[in-house]
Amino acid sequence: MDVKNAFLLGILNEEVYMTQPGGFEDASQHHLVWKLHKSLYGLKQAPRAWNERFTNFLPSLGFKCSYADPSLFVKTSGSSIVYLLLYVDDIILTGNSEALISELKLALQTEFEMKDLGKLHFFLGLEISYTPDSLFLSQHKYATELIHKAGLDDCHTHRTPCQSGIKLYKDGSSPLSSHDIPYFRSLVGCLQYLTFIRPDIAYSVNYVCQFLHSPTEAHLLATKRILRYVKGTLHHGIYFRRGSLHSPQYTLQAYCDADWAGDPNDRKSTTGFVILLNGSPISWCSKKQTTVSRSSTEAEYRSMADTISEL
Repeated sequence: MDVKNAFLLGILNEEVYMTQPGGFEDASQHHLVWKLHKSLYGLKQAPRAWNERFTNFLPSLGFKCSYADPSLFVKTSGSSIVYLLLYVDDIILTGNSEALISELKLALQTEFEMKDLGKLHFFLGLEISYTPDSLFLSQHKYATELIHKAGLDDCHTHRTPCQSGIKLYKDGSSPLSSHDIPYFRSLVGCLQYLTFIRPDIAYSVNYVCQFLHSPTEAHLLATKRILRYVKGTLHHGIYFRRGSLHSPQYTLQAYCDADWAGDPNDRKSTTGFVILLNGSPISWCSKKQTTVSRSSTEAEYRSMADTISEL
């Protein structure tokens, strides 16, 4: 669902004034200004005012804010459950009760002017495809635009996102020019968003992210290799199968690993894990450990501890 003119709906809690707009000036009192009661587009308070207005209304419908995500709200009614996800003025509603969802849609449309966009197919770069018993999430359009932004439309593809055993050093090659540094940082930032549904590039992207402060030519080449791999795997994504949590076949599995002193710059180890529900990944991570492990056993233990904590 999409809220129409969302930033005009926020109630201002502080005094804000504006000059008389063109075409509405009072010629006899041109020295006066207008006091705003509601927010306007372009006002720096507008996003916050709208968010407060909407999130303060949701509890009246029975929603509670999630502890894990401040933009996620959950409503339970008996055995029925509905999730509402808010991103600025875009809303996703889902749940196990069509009647309850319809009731909530009506309540939201009564309070705010909203447009029902139907079944979710595209949201913030995510593309969702449906079959009778599954969902498929991908970022094909976003990845294609990223390849074009990098200027690699005609490049060759790679079968892996990074070279096996590669080590990147802080000062192992020539520093990037002042013109190329923003280009490098922009590409790495875009790749980070791509890791939301691409666990296969999580390690490689995490690796190049460690050199944003002072990148070199080698770091840019490693980033372009990831993009060449992405170009050859544009249709990759995550496949979710329908199932019941109470079914014996519906299992929760976790895998973790760690290298030992794998970073040549500070000798810290890297943790990696993936958690699968019914064979589909629901959580994954690749990050450098905060301390130096003095044995491979210690590095593996830290990795297992992080994985169990996530579970």
